Parts: sequence; structure tokens; C-alpha cells
Amino acid sequence: MDQLSPTGTARAQIGDRGRNCAAASGGLTGAIMQAPNTPPAARLLVDCLVEQGCDRVFTVPGESFLQVLDGLGQQEAIDVVTCRQEGGVSFMACADGAMTGRPGVAFVTRGPGATNASIGVHVAMQDSQPMILFVGDVDSEMRDREGFQEVDFAAFFGPIAKWAARIDSAERIPEYIARAYATAISGRPGPVVLALPEDMLSRDTAARPRPRVERPAQAPCPDAMQAMMALIADAAAPVAIIGGAGWNAKARAHFQLFAERLGIPVATAFRRQDAISPTSAVYAGNLGYGPNPALVERVKQADLILAIGARLGEATTDGYTVPPLTAPERKLVHVHPDANELNRVYPADLAICASMDEFAESAALWDDGDAIDFDAGAAAHAEWEDWATAHPNDHALDMGQAVQFMRDTLPADTIICNGAGNFAGWWHRYWRYEGFPTQLAPTCGAMGYGVPAAVAAAMRYPQRAVVAVAGDGDFLMNGQELATAVQHGANLLVIVVDNSAYGTIRMHQEREFPGEERISATRLANPDFAALAEAFGGWSARAGTTEEFKHSLVEAQGRGGVRLIHCTIDIEQLAASGASISGLRGG
Repeated sequence: MDQLSPTGTARAQIGDRGRNCAAASGGLTGAIMQAPNTPPAARLLVDCLVEQGCDRVFTVPGESFLQVLDGLGQQEAIDVVTCRQEGGVSFMACADGAMTGRPGVAFVTRGPGATNASIGVHVAMQDSQPMILFVGDVDSEMRDREGFQEVDFAAFFGPIAKWAARIDSAERIPEYIARAYATAISGRPGPVVLALPEDMLSRDTAARPRPRVERPAQAPCPDAMQAMMALIADAAAPVAIIGGAGWNAKARAHFQLFAERLGIPVATAFRRQDAISPTSAVYAGNLGYGPNPALVERVKQADLILAIGARLGEATTDGYTVPPLTAPERKLVHVHPDANELNRVYPADLAICASMDEFAESAALWDDGDAIDFDAGAAAHAEWEDWATAHPNDHALDMGQAVQFMRDTLPADTIICNGAGNFAGWWHRYWRYEGFPTQLAPTCGAMGYGVPAAVAAAMRYPQRAVVAVAGDGDFLMNGQELATAVQHGANLLVIVVDNSAYGTIRMHQEREFPGEERISATRLANPDFAALAEAFGGWSARAGTTEEFKHSLVEAQGRGGVRLIHCTIDIEQLAASGASISGLRGG
């Protein structure tokens, strides 16, 4: 895809002939030798991004948007991060949007570039994270002929994006960019895809950028808040499930105050564990795959569920059973920033459409008159504390003890990034996600997310510790982005948990089709991950025992740049750890 297209090759040959003719005539040589200016349309697009507050874009360069690359190279407001594969590009943009609340921005070329990047669009949609993917497209005159690398991007991305369109008019670039930002950050945040015809980027235009777009204010209705408080007052066993679309530090702080004042147990949705402080006296643990059985039972028996920000999707609810989809004795209050998500799957007794931070602030400041006080919050927190404490086992490298040692060694606000696989269960269970954001993990179960997300996090928060945790199968999906980390001076630690298998699928195989002879397609022959990290220019260590892991982690702490610890474990430890994750593609 980085090769010249047939059309581009022809243009290059024509250009060479033009230069030769000009040199022979002697009349235009001076003008041709001058570096051309960035075309107005491409320059306008870059200016629009600057106006919207974009300070970083992730890309694999392509011929189809050379004009934009030139424009980006002529300014200093936007940092351009050159990546090694478009899947890594889109994962980085998705993670950047999750951290900032503004769209992460990615540029890729058409055809193979766009299809590679589609995984990040899917993750951003299911994770409800703001993102904009720009795709260099074929010339307008080449459309609908199956031109070189041509794809109908609106049709291709439409089902997995909030909006997918093509900018055909240079004059309308400001309109499309402003709308893309508004769409990506409003309601339920999500991804937008904009195709950029190559000829459109070279056109003249006198248009000017539109002003910065902000998320619309969405305060909750006072009558709805009153109705919610009445339902809480009538409840005997309420439980809150929080985290999701539009959750931020303000929502976290205010909802924690509200829940602690009332004593309501608070569970976090799948991979939303930084939605509340783990030290909160009412934090009850996380739902999803591998949760505390005591928490599962508590949610099933609740007579009132407060779902705040969570879509109550399949992963969080374990197939729409925790809580049950319907229950005659249970009430559901569902608060979400997008009305389309309310009553979509779970029928709500009270549906409130509001921004998470606006709702949480209103709840924290609400004067409920008669005091409401539940003692279940403290009991649920004690259950979680016991569940989240690792107990030694007989494995040479005890991953539960390894995570516990990480907690004692690394800063409390360390950002943990992971992809998919049951290796992540150790961190979901034993790590404390203190601060916001501290958890970057795909709720849709995409492999290969952890390393690119860690690169984005290390660049966004260079003063904080960043750790990518990955299985052996998971790491090799996007491990090439270590080159991006080294090139851009990112400081991050990678922990590869190597069991020489696609562990999650192996676990399912053993359950569904018992017997060693039935194991199929899940064994892996792996490289030396430590040597691979050194080949990229990083530091590495190997750990086959718990003590070796502890020593390696301490040594890594005293270093900068890319560091990798290659942990080798027995495949059986995954099933024995209690950290099993069902329903996920992973390794």
C-alpha cells in the first residue's frame, strides 16, 4: 500500500518528463525547483484539527494523503507519531481518546491501510471512546471502477462507527471536521471515519476553520433525580454498576461521594475498574469475566440496580444474567448520556439521559432530606478485599504474587494497559486501579491492544509509570509498536506472560472437548521475547520464578525507555489461578 498506485506512477513519470522539458527550454527551471506549498485544502484540514485542539495524530504514511502529511510537517501544534501497522495506529488513537475525552486522531491510507485500522474503530465503538479515523481515498474520477485499493468506506465502516462519510468538497472541510468532533464526543462517544479523496486535498479553498466544538451540557432532570432518590429510599438491597460512556475524573469523584454517603455497594462494569477508587469503603469489585462469586450473587439478589454510564452489555452482565434481564421484584435506574441506549436491552423503571459528570455532581449535592444509610457497602468492600488478595500457590512463577509485588513497587497511579486473554485476569483481580485514567483495556476483547495503548499512554502522561501486560499470543499481534515507542522516546514497561498457547481458547477446549488428544490449533512456538525487545533497542529480563520476577521488576524500575520482562509460566496455572476469562478471543 506504500507503493505508488498506477495512477500515481503515471503522475510521477509525467512529472519527470515535465521537468526535463522545462530544463531544456530554460524558461521554467527556477519555478519548478522551488518547493511547492501545501495545497490549500490539505492546509485547511490541518488548521481545522488545530482549532479543535488536536495535539497528536497517529499514522502509517500513505501516498493517498501526501498533502496532509506535508501540512502536518509544516506546523508545530500537532505531534505526528509514526507507527508500524495501522492496527497499532487505530489502537493508539482509541486509547488517546479514552485518556483525554477528546477524539484520538489517526490517518491511514486506503484499502489495506483502512482495513487494518478497522479493528481500532470497532474497539472505539464498543468501548464508547471518541476517535476520528481519516482515510486517504482514491481520486474522485477513479471512484466506482474498483480503482487501486478502492473501498466504499461509508459502507465498510458504517456498521462499526457512529458516522462514516467522505469529504468531496474542499469548501466543506470545516463543516465535516466540526461535525466529526461533535459526533465523536456527544451522547455515547464513539468513532467517526472520514474519507479524503486525493484530488480534493489538492484543491483551492478560501474556507476557514470552525470554532472548537465542546460536548453539549446534559444536566439530569430534577424530577428524575427526585424519583431516583425515592426508589433508593424504598430499596432494601441496592447495588450500583458504574463506568462507561463519558465517564471522567469528575464523575468518579462525585459519584464516589454519593455512594459513600448512602453506603451503596458499587461494582464497576467490565474493564472500567478505574471508575471509582479501590480504597473507597463501598467499592465491591468488578463485573465481567472472572468476577467475585459473592459480588455476582449480590447483584443477582439486588432489589434495585443503579446502572450509571454502563450499557449493561454482554460482557458486564455475563450474557445478560448478572443482573437478570428482567426480574419482577427488581427495579432498574439506568443513567446514560445517549437516549438510544436507554431501554435498548434492559427495560428501565427510570431512565435518565445525562452526562456522567453532570449526573454525578447532582447526585453528590442532592439533599435527600431523611438520611438514607445502607450497611451493605462496607460488607461488599470487605468481600472484595478478601477476593482481591493473592494467596501463594505452588507454581514456580506465581502470577498472583507477582501482581501483588507490582502493587508494592510501582506508583499507585500506574497506567495498566492490556489486550485480550485470560492472562489479564490476574491484573483485573489483584491490581488496584487508583487514579483516573489507570486502566486501558478493550471491552470488546480485542487482542493486540495493550502495547499500542501503552505507547499512547506513555506519550500522553510521560511523568507516570505505564505498563503493558500481554499474553504471548496477544503480544505478537502488535509487538512491532515497540519500534514506535523507541523511536518516539516513550518510557514503558512490557510484561509478557508466555504459556506457549492461546490460553483462553485452550481453556475452552479443555472444558468442551476434554483430553490432550483433542487440543487443536492453540499451541504456539514462540520467539525469545527478551531478545526481541533488545533487538528493538529496549532493555529486557527473563523470569521463570517469582523471585526472578521481583528482581527484574526492581531493576526495570531503575531504567528508562522500553523495558520488557519475559515471564514463562505453565499453561495449567491459568485455569488454577481463578483468573479465567470466558467468552474472549485471547492468548
